[in-house]
Order: sequence, then structure tokens, then C-alpha cells
Amino acid sequence: MPRQQVLLTGATGAMGFLTLQALLEDADAVSLTVLALPDDASRRKLKPYSNHPALRVVWGDLTNPEDVKRSVRGMDIVLHVGALVSPVADDKPLLAMRVNYGGTASILNALVELGQSQTTKLVNIGSVAETGDRMPPIHWGRVGDPIKPSVFDYYAVSKVAAERAVIESDLQYWVSLRQTGIIGAKMAAIDDAIMFHNGLNNVLEYVSDRDAARMLRNLCTMDRKGLLTQDFWGHIFNVGGGASCRASTYALYRELFGRLGFTRLADVMEANWSATRNFHGQYFLDSDKLNNLLDFRRDSLAYFYDSYQRFVGTRGRIVHAINVLGGEKHMGNILKKHFASLARTAHGTLHFVEQGMEGHIAAYWGSRNAWETIEPLEQFVPFSAWETVVHIDHGYDETKPEALLSLADMQGAARFRGGACLSGAMVKGDWGGKMLFRCAFDHRFTASPRLVLEGGHWCPHCEQKSWNYHERARVDPFFAQVWDPLHPKDEQPWCYPKQVSQDDVWVA
Repeated sequence: MPRQQVLLTGATGAMGFLTLQALLEDADAVSLTVLALPDDASRRKLKPYSNHPALRVVWGDLTNPEDVKRSVRGMDIVLHVGALVSPVADDKPLLAMRVNYGGTASILNALVELGQSQTTKLVNIGSVAETGDRMPPIHWGRVGDPIKPSVFDYYAVSKVAAERAVIESDLQYWVSLRQTGIIGAKMAAIDDAIMFHNGLNNVLEYVSDRDAARMLRNLCTMDRKGLLTQDFWGHIFNVGGGASCRASTYALYRELFGRLGFTRLADVMEANWSATRNFHGQYFLDSDKLNNLLDFRRDSLAYFYDSYQRFVGTRGRIVHAINVLGGEKHMGNILKKHFASLARTAHGTLHFVEQGMEGHIAAYWGSRNAWETIEPLEQFVPFSAWETVVHIDHGYDETKPEALLSLADMQGAARFRGGACLSGAMVKGDWGGKMLFRCAFDHRFTASPRLVLEGGHWCPHCEQKSWNYHERARVDPFFAQVWDPLHPKDEQPWCYPKQVSQDDVWVA
């Protein structure tokens, strides 16, 4: 039997490299191609595998359509992991759009041009960032909830555009896996101001880098055995590690710094360094669906805490010893100075405040007054009603079998989004056919029921132009469910123009 031809993008990243190693364990059944940048770092990382008989390296760039075409030719399955992530993506929004959307569009175009659109299977790695800020009390979510990339999050913006392109493509076999925060050595080593974008009461249902790699290996194995059906292909899934991988930022910090011997979080940071909103994250109501199909969960948050202790190594043991001997205040001051310096870098929260960046202040706290009235960390009361679920209505009868979806369902869903379905007819149960819609701002656009109902996407014109969330929530009841609980109606409205959109990316 011929070996399965697999293309992996992003093979030198945290998730991608472990996926490469996992797939090469199946070298008797898999022939692996990776598309990798021809830079020194990538060459060093892949050098130990240069003579592996099951590995072929295409040195190229996702932003080069010809490199992409060389890579996808003859592939059975494409694992599209490669992406430019935050915080670099936020500093370089055009490059993020070129890599994340442009690279995806190039893969789609290449598969069509090569006559592989009905045979090659595409696994798109999306992101939990697509649904943006889901702070309590709306911290439980599922696929189909409104797409809402956080303000200034160009990584999320580019991922929204890429996922829309995949869902609306001509491919017979596609799936979009919305990856969550990945715990492991790379996350343990984060030393960047982005840590303060993540509010203390924010939550994530993480997944380990090892489990993410196992997920993609199992996917390939099951596809090779013909075990993946239309229950899998043509759908969107949330990737999460389950209950053992759920934590608030506050709880995460308490455990991490506790392992260094700190008994008081207030000794190492201030509460008003952290945003109170506008990051991303949620606990998933539906992440079990993917695990039930691919059976990849093995790790818990204990894996991350252990990864962190390995990262800090001897330094961490010294800090712990000093703290135990009564030096907690001294060591806390050292860390606090370091964290303050991070928070004053270009995308740091203190930088926003001290430089009078009112738009950023409004996005991350609501107002300057809201920031000024944040209580000291000693008085911080963490949210506790974690098991309370606020249901997000998707605007149609989800109990109906997919085969019974009708024009009336789409008309009702469009009204619930403040718009209208302008198509006069629909093939019952056709989730892939394009229909004509109008949004509340009178933009006309086409979209499939799969994109709108299962994906949570809506008007592409609004998505490309700006973060117009205050205005949208006033006219779109569907979207208001994930905006109003976090934003008082008398809050000053802000509309943030987007620097880039997919229209700024040319794809051959």
C-alpha cells in the first residue's frame, strides 16, 4: 500500500515540530513533506532529520505561491499549522495577513490549479482568538458563537479571514480546528508584555503541545484507515484539553509563582498592569467532540507547571530557597521591576496608560477612570462562578437535523443578526451553497449556512473595515450577547479602523 503523502507547514514551530516528530514515528506509513523558511534557525532545527528517508524538505515561503504549489503537489493531506503569531503579528499586521491569510489562500488556489480540490484534504489550524474576549460571565463558549477578534489583534483578524476562505472554498475535504492556548516549554519561556493583555479573571481551556501533535498524528492515522467521515470533514471544531486544562490567569499565576516560593502574588506584580478585557479565551462546551473523534488528550495543567519548573531550573530553586528563608519581599521586588519594564514596552499596558493612548485604554479597561479605580492586588477578589453557563443563542433551531435546514431557518438567523437573507430559494439541508445576505449596515454579501451558523461568521465588509463593535451590538442581537455583558450601554463608543485586511494581500 502506498505511503500517505502528508504536507506539514509550520514544522519548526512549537506545535509543528512535535507534530513532525510524531509523524516520523509512522515512517512506514507516512511520507512527510515540510515547507520551511530557508533561514538559519529552520535549517538548524531540521538538520538532525536531513537524511531521514520519510522526510522531504521544501525550502520556501508560505507567501510565495510557487513554493506553496511545489509543496502541495501530490499530497493526500495538508496539515496547515504555519502562522505568524502574536505579539509579532500585532506589530507587523500586513506580514501577518500575508502569511496567515495569504498562505492559506495560496494553498487553496494551488489545490484547485493542480486538480486536487476533490482529493487532497486540508486541515486548517484556526484559533480561539477568532472569538476574542469572553471574560466572565460569558466565559463558556462553543463553535457557532459570534466571531469577535479582539481590538488590535491582527493575528486573530488574519485567522478569521483565512478560516472564511477555507470554509467557502471549493475543496471537497476541509476541516478547521480552532487551536487554543498551547501549554509547554515555549509558553513557559514567554517573557513579553502580552502576558498583561491576559486579564486576571480571563480563562482558557489549554491544550499541551504534545497533545496537539498527537491530535494531528491521530488524524492522519484515522484518515489513512478510512475512519474519518463527513462527521469530521466540512466542520469546525474547538481544540481544548478538557477540564484538567482549564484555568484562570489568576489561578495560573498563583500556581507558577507559588512553585517559586511566593505566597503573595502582590509581591511580584500590580493588579492594574493587567487588562480587564480585550484578550481572548473561554472554556469550551464542545471541545469533547474533537477528542471523541481523535482521542488525543493525555496531559493536564500539571504538565505546564512542570515545564515551567524545568525552564526556570536552578534559578527557580535558588529563588525558592531565598523565599523560604525570608527573602520573599526582596525577590518579589526584583521580579516586579522586571515585569514593570515589560509592561512599559511598545505593546505593554503601562505604556498605553503612561503615553495617554486613550483608544488602547478604552479597549483594555473601558476608560482611564476604570483603570485608575482598579483595586490593589491584595484586595483582588477572583471570579468564582466558573460553572455557570450563559447560553449563547445561535438564532436557529439547533435540534433539527442538518438535512432539514431550510430557507426559513436562514431568514430567521439573518434577522437575529440584524440583517436579512435576500436569497429567494434554498436547497433544503444544503449547508455549503452560497446565499445572499444583507447586514444591519446595508452591506450585501454571500455566505454559506456552514460559515454563518456553524462558523459564527457574518458580514465580511464589516469585518475588514473596523472593529465597530459598539455600533454592531446596538443593531445585532446575536452579537450583542457577547458584547453587552462586558460593556455598559453608556460606555463611550469607539470604532477602531483596521490597518489591513485580506484585500491588501495579492495572491496569484
